[in-house]
Amino acid sequence: MFDVGMPELIVIFVVALVVFGPKRLPELARTIGRGLGALKKEFQEIKDSVGTEFEESTSEIRDTVTDVKKQLETDVKATAKTFEQTVHEAEKQVKEETDKVDKEMKDAQKQVKKQTGSVNQELHDTLKKNKKASKNK
Repeated sequence: MFDVGMPELIVIFVVALVVFGPKRLPELARTIGRGLGALKKEFQEIKDSVGTEFEESTSEIRDTVTDVKKQLETDVKATAKTFEQTVHEAEKQVKEETDKVDKEMKDAQKQVKKQTGSVNQELHDTLKKNKKASKNK
């Protein structure tokens, strides 16, 4: 705070001795000492009070941040669960539709084979008739 060295202290002591005298100097030193002690005590109380307030504020902020963090985690988990359910439902619908289309395709293939088989049989029969007719001529 102040840059007071040994030479400065000696000068201050000599000036105080001259101004107040040797009889009043010890009393003055005690009074100044008590005043500085009281001042130091008041500063310590202020420091402790500010420290306590700071700790309480910090604790409240920490609690609020913890609560917000927990709420965010809960919200994120709920959103993830909803998203997973939606994806699962979409996958299920896609599978059902794919199975339905596969079944329809197989049914269509069977029908085409049946019709092709019938047409082939008719062609075969017609060719036989034509061969017989041409042999008979």
